[in-house]
Amino acid sequence: MMTERKRKWVMAVSAVILSAMLTACVWRTETVSAKMETAQKHMAEEVLRFHVLANSDSKEDQELKMTVKDEVVSWLEAKMDCDSLEETKNFIRSHLTGIEEVAEETVRREGYSYPVQAALEWTDFPEKSYGDVTFPAGSYEALRIQIGEAKGHNWWCVLYPNLCFIDSVQAVVPEKGKKQLKHVLTDDEYDMVTATSKFKVKWFFFGS
Repeated sequence: MMTERKRKWVMAVSAVILSAMLTACVWRTETVSAKMETAQKHMAEEVLRFHVLANSDSKEDQELKMTVKDEVVSWLEAKMDCDSLEETKNFIRSHLTGIEEVAEETVRREGYSYPVQAALEWTDFPEKSYGDVTFPAGSYEALRIQIGEAKGHNWWCVLYPNLCFIDSVQAVVPEKGKKQLKHVLTDDEYDMVTATSKFKVKWFFFGS
């Protein structure tokens, strides 16, 4: 039978071990958070996103958002021929008026009078998935089109590299799109954004 002295010794040792494990867990969690933040900041310097915000969450406004998105993406696909991030940004800056006009004309054609605003600016995004590619939450530069009050659910894609020009009804980003993405990201960043679940993302960082 365990003596009182031995029982206290076992409890003390167990407490020390538990404390060490908790400390290690906290340290590892902080390390993972730091790695994810560093990766996100670097990714933000290598990609340009496209963001369309609907007036509201009504069915009609959400359908209008998708129509505007389709028209603008088609316009960009026909006119934009850029090989780098800087070229893409310069094209967008110099064609903001034209992009806004395409969006406005689409809104009017669909029978609405909402104001439309197009801008190239930095904005905070939550974690978002595009097909089977997931980008971590953080600040990214994006071409943003705001329709009306811009309070509805939004649509987004990656404008550079040009994943926006991939058929949006597909459940996964085709290999061509992934190759374009891999070209601008580090191997670690690419592995992170193509992980198929949050568990895999966390495993990737904890296991590295």
